Amino acid sequence: MTDMERKVMIRLCAKIVAETDLYETDKEVQNLIDWVCLSEQIKENNNTIRNLTGEYKKIEPDYREGGGRSWNA
Repeated sequence: MTDMERKVMIRLCAKIVAETDLYETDKEVQNLIDWVCLSEQIKENNNTIRNLTGEYKKIEPDYREGGGRSWNA
């Protein structure tokens, strides 16, 4: 699914929740909306983890060699 498709799905879910009572009355609709929102959050979390891991890999050799900053600094 492309980024644009994800944005459209999130907007559709928000409209369904805001403008209908389907989320409260239809368990299947509730599960689908929860899945869409949760999968988007998981994607964001994975991107954050990848970015942090990449940053760590850049500085990690310095710490192994003793040339890095102290964590207390």
